[in-house]
Amino acid sequence: MEPDTAPRPLDHVERAHLRSPGDASHVLYRYDAAPEFAGLLERFWIPVWSVPPGREAPQQVLQYPVTLLVVSGDYARFYGVVSGLSTTTLTGDGWAVGVMCAPAAGALVARGSVAPYTDRHVDLAEVLGADGERLTARVRAAMAVDPTSPAAHAVAMAAFGDALRPLLPVDAEGELVNRVVAFVEGDREVVRVAQVRAEFGLSERALQRLVQRRLGLTPKWLIQRRRLQEAAERLRGRGTTLAEVAALLGYADQPHFSRDFSRVTGMTPGAFAARYAG
Repeated sequence: MEPDTAPRPLDHVERAHLRSPGDASHVLYRYDAAPEFAGLLERFWIPVWSVPPGREAPQQVLQYPVTLLVVSGDYARFYGVVSGLSTTTLTGDGWAVGVMCAPAAGALVARGSVAPYTDRHVDLAEVLGADGERLTARVRAAMAVDPTSPAAHAVAMAAFGDALRPLLPVDAEGELVNRVVAFVEGDREVVRVAQVRAEFGLSERALQRLVQRRLGLTPKWLIQRRRLQEAAERLRGRGTTLAEVAALLGYADQPHFSRDFSRVTGMTPGAFAARYAG
């Protein structure tokens, strides 16, 4: 797997990562999860960074509606879904091995609702116990010599697989929430919760309970997050006006779009485009 450095159009993953143009603080390696983990794990990402002394490199992400498991040389954590803008600040030299779960996985890892983990993280051992401690030790041993080595990455990912394989097969409710998220993320025309309810034949209460238990947020948040991710992708291109972006994403008017975008990112769409375009 080659490091993710070549300039090219944004893909499904990159539109969530608000990486500033010219940010050379890290190299990012990405790998799909093995087919046996379909419905449980989606992909691994392995950043390896080197930031000069006295400098910082903030990394901001409009996170997908999923939980994360991350092991680095300094910490091992289970992350709930971040409702706003997720920021990780890189300093010094380091690495991390993370896995992006499928929507179903959080409740399986946490052995219950993921709502208590929204906007927070806990030590991996708190949710995985001794398996989490073994996973952490194996990943750190694999990455110790050369964190850029594909062989090291393979060993680290295998350690995650061994720790998480007992969670298979995904339960029926988990399969349902996977389909709900895929429906919302895959269709720009989905702009109302009622459309999700109709697609899956769920009452308002049933849908709310499903999304709250498995993701820790609301169906309305799911739709807004997809719209903001697509907005961030389009604003990093060129030749599209703010009014056109708002209309493409189904907003009634540009001010409504601007308020939503500014509330989550802390920047107006215009300021975001000026900073990230290109």
